[in-house]
Amino acid sequence: MGLDRTEILTTAGAPPNSGARVWLESVSAGMRTVEAVIRELSQNDVPVLVVAEHGSGKAAAAARIHALSSRAAEPFHVYHGSEASEGILAARDGQGGTVYLQDVGDLTAAAQKELVRQIGLHGNSDGNDDIQRRVPRFICGTSRELEAEVKAGKFREDLYYGISGVCLRMPPLRQRKEDIPVLRDWFLAAAARDFCRTVPVLSPETQNFFLEYNWPGNIRELKDAARAIVALGDETLAMGGLRSLLRRVDRGGNGEKISLKDAARAASREAEREIILQVLTRTRWNRRRAAQELQISYKALLYKLKQIGCEEYGA
Repeated sequence: MGLDRTEILTTAGAPPNSGARVWLESVSAGMRTVEAVIRELSQNDVPVLVVAEHGSGKAAAAARIHALSSRAAEPFHVYHGSEASEGILAARDGQGGTVYLQDVGDLTAAAQKELVRQIGLHGNSDGNDDIQRRVPRFICGTSRELEAEVKAGKFREDLYYGISGVCLRMPPLRQRKEDIPVLRDWFLAAAARDFCRTVPVLSPETQNFFLEYNWPGNIRELKDAARAIVALGDETLAMGGLRSLLRRVDRGGNGEKISLKDAARAASREAEREIILQVLTRTRWNRRRAAQELQISYKALLYKLKQIGCEEYGA
């Protein structure tokens, strides 16, 4: 593979390769291709630009490249573009290791200038391995198309070409749905270990939902859903909010986009409603006793009952 201005596209028809790991646990051809490309990129120090939607695993891809490289025993630093100041980047000069810059488009003008300088050091090492090793390897991530930022004058053109010698594009979760069952089961098992609980066995309805839902928050949202199921100990409560959103989008039929914040709010509202109704049922709709069990004031419970349209119950 040529590394001069090469763009790696992870298409479904790409050749398979073994060796996928937990961060991308997969059976899809596209992600097997990502793993193959990562293995090749780990064998050199060329800057890499990882392009993907939020929550698709950009930082994990960068960590994987580092772990497979000759720099694996050295530090792996992660900075958000808005926090990576000129001083922070300058402090990495001479330290070696790998630096992953998340949302690189948020770098300030001064930080962009410093990054241009450090990336230039790689090209001016004249083959001196000692110098090359002391310069950190930079991997950058973005969910935006930086070419538009360059045209708008918000991102340096020389920096864009400096960091995008290789552009690794990762597919969103909705384009690799065959990976969902494997990822789901792994996150459920990991959450069960964290919460010291047994791994839940999901109902066929919930399993189908995981496959039907488009996961706008990608792997991060899938992980959160799995952890919510384990933490609440009730898949109906955990998935109620997401199911209601899915039904809303299906009814609209207009390609409406649902943000991860919307999903979280809906799940929270649904879970709160179910818990309140469960407690009221247990207390035979004695609202004062229910408020005590829920550890909220009587007035707060009345307000919440009004919000969920149950203010008449137990009156």
